[in-house]
Amino acid sequence: MPTENGSFLTEFVLVGLTDQADLQFLLFFLFLIMYLVTVIGNLGMITLIGLNSHLRTPMYFFLFNLSFIDLCYSSVFTPKMLMNFLSTKNIISFMGCMAQLYFFTFFAISECYVLTSVAYDRYVAICKPLLYNVSMSPKVCSSLILGSYLMAFSGSMTHTGCMLRLSFCDNTINHYFCDLLPLLQLSCTSTFVNELVVFIVGGIDIIVPSITIFVSYGFILSSILHICSTEGRSKAFSTCSSHIIAVSLFFGSGAFMYLQPSSVGSMDEGKFSSVFYTNVVPMLNPLIYSLRNKDVKFALRKILSRKML
Repeated sequence: MPTENGSFLTEFVLVGLTDQADLQFLLFFLFLIMYLVTVIGNLGMITLIGLNSHLRTPMYFFLFNLSFIDLCYSSVFTPKMLMNFLSTKNIISFMGCMAQLYFFTFFAISECYVLTSVAYDRYVAICKPLLYNVSMSPKVCSSLILGSYLMAFSGSMTHTGCMLRLSFCDNTINHYFCDLLPLLQLSCTSTFVNELVVFIVGGIDIIVPSITIFVSYGFILSSILHICSTEGRSKAFSTCSSHIIAVSLFFGSGAFMYLQPSSVGSMDEGKFSSVFYTNVVPMLNPLIYSLRNKDVKFALRKILSRKML
């Protein structure tokens, strides 16, 4: 349904991951399992941290928020994605598309800054352990989380507001959800301002946290190398390894999608890379932080032992 004026456009059609009918049911069950693992894993982390008093530390306060973000983040588009696998025509309303774009960018940017806050927490814990209680006081932690959500709110409002000013010549989105770059390809009007906003805001929200995390781990690595005992080094590394894995997956796939020129070819590649930061990362985060964390495993065993008594 092409249109000459965005005001007359009432719906979009989502192309999805693939147009091969024989893959639709397979992908439906694959992403359904991934979504169930994501929901159960993140709800489990939220419940576990909320019920255990010894997990109410700054790091677990950030992980609590990270699990909440991942749960909401994956729920923005996965249920619609699953319905589309079983539908012949994957339609989403214009306002539904804009709402999906807003919440997707909000939770994606939130995750960037919460992961950055976790890096800062690890830096203080390893490099300045004597000042940890002061540097990571409840007020500081609350301010970091509030700042993360404020950055997310400003970024998502900017992206969505700029998108609403465009007129669209076509309504077929070459993606499985309403993402920024696929929507820009449908515009009749100039997208220079939008692409500039994507580059500046996206650059800030990817590059600034990435540099902050990189610098934090530079200091952390330097401090670890000065630890004399092998056991002490191993313990310090183990507290950071989960976070490094999560950061690498999220920022790596996000940078591949947004920090490159917009074209049909890049969209097809980016569509599959986006599966990592939209579906795989929210699923893996609770597994990474639970399976590699002694405190979480101890808290889980404690709760299970209580229920068995």
